[in-house]
Amino acid sequence: MFSKTFGCTRMIYNYYLDKRIKLYEEEKITFGYTKCANDLTILKKEKGFLQEVDSISLQQALRHLDTAFQNFFKNQKTRFPNFKSKKNNHNSYTTVCVNNNIKLENGMIALPKIGKVKVKQHRDIPEHYILKSVTVSQTPSGKYFASILFEYEEEITEKELESFLGQDTTGELKRN
Repeated sequence: MFSKTFGCTRMIYNYYLDKRIKLYEEEKITFGYTKCANDLTILKKEKGFLQEVDSISLQQALRHLDTAFQNFFKNQKTRFPNFKSKKNNHNSYTTVCVNNNIKLENGMIALPKIGKVKVKQHRDIPEHYILKSVTVSQTPSGKYFASILFEYEEEITEKELESFLGQDTTGELKRN
């Protein structure tokens, strides 16, 4: 199911990148996120396999594409969005927590359309943290990782510096 989701999100990204390029070249029409998202519902009816994966991950692919375009137009150093290659062996997709569709408990993470997956959690999550999104990625070696984004209300308190390693040429102290 992970492979299918990786493939579908890549397909959606490439499909709408191609569509945005062609519409602009032929008719000088910009096809933004909202138009793409509305068109996605029609595309999902035409291509049934898109309904088998998490719909939010497909919408996130559209958001990533839109962000790539916005960055291109805002920053002169940013390159034009590229097509995602099937041959790239680093896959990933992002899904957002909506109506508690993602849960992290008892060494398991429950993901939409995937179900429960065993995880190695490397730190405890305080109860007042709010789960926002998960990015699932696969490394070239075939290992899967889940990067989980939380929101919290507390302010971070700065610690008093106790020892220093050295001083750089600007006179700024480097901490140990």
